[in-house]
Amino acid sequence: MYIFESLMNYIEQKFNKKSQRTEFLIPLLNIISDSISVFSAFILAYLIRFYLGPFVKIVPFNGEIPPLKGYLILVLIALPIWILIFQSRKMFSPKRIVFIFDEFFLIGRLVTFGIVFSFGLVFFYRSFPYSRVVFVLAWFLSILFITLGRYIVLKYEKTLYNKGRGLKDTLIVGNTQTSYDIYEKFSNHKYAGFNIIGFIEEEAGTTKGSLPDSLKLGSYNDIVQLVQKQNIETVLVTIPSSQHDKLYELMKACEGENVEFLMVPDFLEVITSSVRVQEIDGVPFLKIKSIPMNIFNRILKRGFDFAFALMIMILTSPLFILLSLIVKFSSKGPVFYKQERLSMTGKKFEMIKFRSMVVDAEKSTGAVYVKKGDSRYTPIGEFLRKYSLDELPQFLNVLKGDMSIVGPRPEREYFINLFKGKIPKYLDRHRVKCGITGWAQVNGFRGSDSSLEKRIEYDIYYIEHWSIIFDLKIIIKTIKEMFFSKAAF
Repeated sequence: MYIFESLMNYIEQKFNKKSQRTEFLIPLLNIISDSISVFSAFILAYLIRFYLGPFVKIVPFNGEIPPLKGYLILVLIALPIWILIFQSRKMFSPKRIVFIFDEFFLIGRLVTFGIVFSFGLVFFYRSFPYSRVVFVLAWFLSILFITLGRYIVLKYEKTLYNKGRGLKDTLIVGNTQTSYDIYEKFSNHKYAGFNIIGFIEEEAGTTKGSLPDSLKLGSYNDIVQLVQKQNIETVLVTIPSSQHDKLYELMKACEGENVEFLMVPDFLEVITSSVRVQEIDGVPFLKIKSIPMNIFNRILKRGFDFAFALMIMILTSPLFILLSLIVKFSSKGPVFYKQERLSMTGKKFEMIKFRSMVVDAEKSTGAVYVKKGDSRYTPIGEFLRKYSLDELPQFLNVLKGDMSIVGPRPEREYFINLFKGKIPKYLDRHRVKCGITGWAQVNGFRGSDSSLEKRIEYDIYYIEHWSIIFDLKIIIKTIKEMFFSKAAF
């Protein structure tokens, strides 16, 4: 950290804007970290191959151990190409506030390209006896070291932002609920890299909204003056789709100003974002709706679901038995609670959970959502729901094929009929199997207090961007949510 601070102080003397310092520092640190990681990986791989572990027993080339210098020269030659490979995927951009699990898989692919290139260079220098074992070990160690180094830099970058250093002074255009949500999120989450200066609206003071009056800086006509006076670097546009003609006027007014525009899509744009151009026999078509998964992907997802569910059931079998006994003896009624839900294409099935409510909990109220502090909980019910332990039997539903590990949460027919006519694309969430966890849940949209519209947006996004890697990411984030989510009850 001392080295980082010293470097930061030096950079502060070279750049005028505080965000420019971070935009230079973070990519530089990542380049330095990646370079050190690659060198370290090859050195350790060399030591393991020729001096440590089971590989020592392998007879070296011509009975002699080749010098380390040959590998260091190779890395020195190949490293610029490695950096270009990483740069091609924008791995050195600042404000890459990402989930480190995403970085791991991307790093794995890019390191593979780098190792293949490095191994290819060997054919142009045959006089040195390079070991293939060293390359295999270096591949594994490079992924490990680069991921660790980037995690440290990522933590340092977040620390800078949380301290208010390197933030971009930002102006929000619009006075809507979305504007307020963006303000709240970026004010609480400084690590996103934005410092919200204030808002402008179409006509200053005419819109009645929930934004603080002290932050209402004027109308659209004041944008150039504010950009210049406040040193604005980023403009976040949150106006609804019906006013997008104003966006052109705003950008036209800011011609010549060194400011970036980012637009937050509203719900209408989100639900139409899947439009693609497909050419068939020379004729271009707009594909406005497609099948979420082909046959191969469905088989792949089903195989992953079955293997993962079986592993979880085996590993948690002692906990499963313990919870069954606790539920049985803590309140009257069955251990399991079965409820009819709808899954893919409206197929009905019985979802299994550990019972967390008293028997006939909805007898007097009908179908209602569970609320925080609900009086219908059993003695252990609230604990089970808080840590999602009541969902454990749903892995049986996955083994049976009724559910998936990841997907939109299953819903009762009563609520489906209630919402399908009110929320656009609500029924599209049934185009894939429902899941134990989902993209909406790990982003905080769970429970009756969260926005149903937002949940649908996240469900649709998951359906349109599905991959096994995406599923793994959601599973990892789910584990985190189980223990630290404030929305769970």
